[in-house]
Amino acid sequence: MMVRFLAACLAALLALPAWAGVNIREITSPGGISAWLVEDHSIPFVALELRFRGGTSLDAPGKRGATYLMSALLEEGAGDLDARAYARALESLAASISYDASDDDISVSARFLTENRDQAVSLLRLALIEPRFDADAVERVRQQVLSGLRSDLADPNDIASAAFARMAYGDHPYGSDGKGTLESVAALTRDDLVAAHRGALARDRLYVGAVGDITAEELGALVDALLGDLPATGTPIPGPAEVTIEGGVTVVPFDTPQSVAIFGHVGLPRDHPDFFPAFVMNQILGSGGFESRLMSEVREKRGLTYGVYSYLMPKDLAAVYLGSVASANDRMAEAIEVIRAEWARMATEGVTPEELEAAKTYLTGEYPLRFDGHGRIASIMTAMQMQELGIDYINTRNDKVNAVTLEDVRRVAAQVLKPENLHFVVVGQPAGL
Repeated sequence: MMVRFLAACLAALLALPAWAGVNIREITSPGGISAWLVEDHSIPFVALELRFRGGTSLDAPGKRGATYLMSALLEEGAGDLDARAYARALESLAASISYDASDDDISVSARFLTENRDQAVSLLRLALIEPRFDADAVERVRQQVLSGLRSDLADPNDIASAAFARMAYGDHPYGSDGKGTLESVAALTRDDLVAAHRGALARDRLYVGAVGDITAEELGALVDALLGDLPATGTPIPGPAEVTIEGGVTVVPFDTPQSVAIFGHVGLPRDHPDFFPAFVMNQILGSGGFESRLMSEVREKRGLTYGVYSYLMPKDLAAVYLGSVASANDRMAEAIEVIRAEWARMATEGVTPEELEAAKTYLTGEYPLRFDGHGRIASIMTAMQMQELGIDYINTRNDKVNAVTLEDVRRVAAQVLKPENLHFVVVGQPAGL
């Protein structure tokens, strides 16, 4: 069975040539659940993706980490099947189900053969509707989470990210780790997990994408059977987070020969009319690998780092413009100075026609490569729904990139890039900071 599953996965990877076969239909089930579907009957395989908006931001006060721990336990037994029996049942079907929780959503990824669809969906339904949260499973997974948290406390990159988040978002859930703290996770009870499950997995924040050997009618019946018994409403999603961080440098002492830094300031939301000019601008500034300005100035010309990057991060409830860099302790101050200078140079000078053309060529050329299999396409479709990009986004996205002009980039760079507002959180023993 597993050989057949792996063979089907490989076929799915090759079945949809990048770009060409992504014909999305929106369907509504008899029970009123909306889903996006790409039919492909060339192989007997289906990828199903579910997203529930809210994610770890839904944690109740004092219960940080409950949603994350709950999501990690969904595969640890359900209904009358304990963790071992559930895993064996899933393996016997050559099916795969995985769960993940982020600040903004809980994602569920299911992959199964057509011949085993009904049984695989029944197992998934058990996990979503009737998770067991057995004491032994809770303790085992709790210890895994605690081990990860201890590791994070000794990782300079995680330390920097956590410190930046605290300063940027304050008391908002974004300001703390969705996995919780050692203290909060240790104190979570089974009742906390049941409450987190009831509040997070609800139909009022649900998005569905399916790709593969299934018709619209079959998908409608499937989602009703799978999701119809979920609660109609869940825990209210928190309001927007105010980005409060101001310009400056914060040093977190850490015994290491190399300092790492997270830097950034407020960014642009995904639905902002200038998002695409900002996206193209950032490709030139810090996202374009060795071709980017930051990499050229900080690494190639001065040898201050092996890598420096910048990226737009538009979350559901706040948007920031972030970057990262690592450098020797005695060179971090210079790296920061160069990054600020490049931030300021692009804000005042914009970009050249050659830079703009190269960025557009790369961004439009790499986009089709993302559609390299049923699972990736199903995941992209649910993200499109969550971000309200429209069902035609795949076909229009490159047009939006190509429509960006030099004047657009100059205007947006002047508005978005604020070198005086950049805050650097440096973890290490940097000299001169």
